Amino acid sequence: MTENKKCTLQVQSETGKLEAVLIHYPGAEVENMTPRHAQRALYSDILNLSIARREYNQLLAVLKKISDVYEVADLLEKVLEHEPLKEDLIRKICAREQATNYIDYLMDLSALHLTKVLIEGLPLQINTLTDFLREEYYALKPLYNYYFTRDPSAVIGNNALVCKMANSVRIRESLIMDAIFKSDLFFSGNIVNSYELSQNDPLVKMEGGDILVVRDDILLIGNGMRTSAQGIDFLVRQFCKTGSGKKHVIVQQLPESPESFIHLDMVFTMLDNDKAMVYKPLIMDDSPYQTVHMQIDNGKVTKISSVGGILSVLRKLGIDLMPIVCGGKSDDWDQEREQWHSGANFLALAPGKVISYARNIHTLEELNKNGFEVVKAADIINGQRDIVSLGNCVITLEGSELPRGGGGPRCMTMPLRRTTEYL
Repeated sequence: MTENKKCTLQVQSETGKLEAVLIHYPGAEVENMTPRHAQRALYSDILNLSIARREYNQLLAVLKKISDVYEVADLLEKVLEHEPLKEDLIRKICAREQATNYIDYLMDLSALHLTKVLIEGLPLQINTLTDFLREEYYALKPLYNYYFTRDPSAVIGNNALVCKMANSVRIRESLIMDAIFKSDLFFSGNIVNSYELSQNDPLVKMEGGDILVVRDDILLIGNGMRTSAQGIDFLVRQFCKTGSGKKHVIVQQLPESPESFIHLDMVFTMLDNDKAMVYKPLIMDDSPYQTVHMQIDNGKVTKISSVGGILSVLRKLGIDLMPIVCGGKSDDWDQEREQWHSGANFLALAPGKVISYARNIHTLEELNKNGFEVVKAADIINGQRDIVSLGNCVITLEGSELPRGGGGPRCMTMPLRRTTEYL
């Protein structure tokens, strides 16, 4: 992280050169979960933290080769060193999670200790019959999902959107992100708090994994289990009501199941200015799930229509994307298996330079056929290969544990700043 200098938020594309990114290094919160609590934590399985960290270290080391990396825990600790900010955040969290009797205890903790508690969880103090009968271990549950930093906030243009999460177990992530952005200690940009602006409307839901900034005038948004139609209407009002000229919001409906379709970026991600990774059955084949084009002119929605798919409508808007098929073109089962393990979830470091898991071999073969050199993350980290000198490439991370959490490299990163430059 760059010291003593604010980062100016700016994201106008999915593939521009990555200059600054926000991550959360997975910690004890991942292991503070039992199999019977996995579903509540939005997991289908429990993770081995030591292996997950070893895999995550590869992602972190590659990111640090090309961008400034901000870590949530570091930022949160600095925020909590300011007593007014500390008290405001604690009161908001405790009110939201019905833990107001813990406010004084939390206020007495050091910034370092409190950071640990707010992320890893606060055990319940059993001193009443009510608490004893709750059969609950935590007063503040661990943030099991926080290493997926893509979801609780998103940068659109120079706006920091604090997302209104679909599940209560993740709301504290958004509250922490709001505190970090509002502190004015690290970032320069506008803040859009969807909780406050929607007046906590329960129908309004949105998460960053469903939001793709295709161009400065085009948002691509998934409408599924985590982002509601009302949440998309909120985004349209906030990001398209100002300024002149035409803007476009393309909405892709998503199935409610399987759970691997949790966000749009699990079935569609940008690889280059003219290439995208797609899950073919949903994005290219006939399906009952609509693609809707919302046209905005001078801040007003002028037309809403059903269109023939993401690729088709983007082509009409001047973005002609060559689709590369997750799992390869030859076998439907390979496509399904590799999509399940985040095979369509790519993070672009720059146009044509992306990160993926090594386990999705059929997806990597398809990329290689289409001009992407497959490079091991270890070779980038130890200096055998240089990102800048490489052409189109996919940098592969070891991935036996991290994918079990239900996400890939895009899920684990929240870009703060991209430029239009090439590496």
